[in-house]
Amino acid sequence: MSTLICGSFAYDNITEFNDQFKNHILPDQLDILNVCFLVPSLRREYGGVAGNIAYNLKMIGGNPLPMGTVGEDFEPYRQWIKDHAIPTDFINTVSGAMTAQAFITTDNDGNQITVFHPGAMEYSARNSLEDVAGSRLAIISPDGKDGMIYHAEQAHRLAIPLVFDPGQGLPMFDGKELERFIEIASWITVNAYEAEMLQSKTGFSLEKIARKVEALIVTEGEKGSKILTQGQSIMIPPAVAMHAVDPTGCGDAYRAGILYGIEHNLGWEITGRVASLLGSIKIEKEGTQNHLINRSDFERRYEVEFGSVLEW
Repeated sequence: MSTLICGSFAYDNITEFNDQFKNHILPDQLDILNVCFLVPSLRREYGGVAGNIAYNLKMIGGNPLPMGTVGEDFEPYRQWIKDHAIPTDFINTVSGAMTAQAFITTDNDGNQITVFHPGAMEYSARNSLEDVAGSRLAIISPDGKDGMIYHAEQAHRLAIPLVFDPGQGLPMFDGKELERFIEIASWITVNAYEAEMLQSKTGFSLEKIARKVEALIVTEGEKGSKILTQGQSIMIPPAVAMHAVDPTGCGDAYRAGILYGIEHNLGWEITGRVASLLGSIKIEKEGTQNHLINRSDFERRYEVEFGSVLEW
């Protein structure tokens, strides 16, 4: 059986500006802003939440089935996915469109300027869950708005248990739309900032949201995470990275661990720790899909980190 992952695929174009943005922007001239930043380095990474989650889930022995819409420039990424034995049957190309692209420039102070082109992602509603057989779990992650709504409703109608992962797509939805996601989801996963926004838009407290689902998972960065379930708040400690290199994609790695734990009934204490360790392993490498670990090494790190044997 497979885990259906509905979400975006994207190219992340990452550059570094060896200066400070503030030295090149005149605050009193913002109405005629016209600047150019020379960036000596450029790297292109495979990204997008569906690709990132699928990569991490496959690495720890899961069976991801990613679904998304991509552009005519996707073939190198498609081959990468195939090389990692991840199915591409439901990654569909939109003629005349480009794959979603992020252009990220970071200065010496850690400030970032990001431009995002959604491209083919906007056509995600063209995909149908009716075409997918054999999935017993699905996650709805950031994608085109219409696609997220459509796929969530389809999963509900097809009785596929659903994880709602709004991520950076959360601002697209109003309170009523978010209430509907909460109503039909079995699990919800957000970071601390998204949790505040979810409460603000719906008027629901975290405790009220948690009562409506099997579990509400909230990641809190270096503080770890908490899982609200059945009236309890289970605190998951952070796993310590050997070298903190790049946090991009850590949340997606964490979600892959959550999906694995749900599918294999590991219980929340273990599931949260698997997710935490997977996010920590990701942070040790640049990019979102450049880290590697096999199951035996993962088990060893788990035992060292948490002081218990991982039985999964």
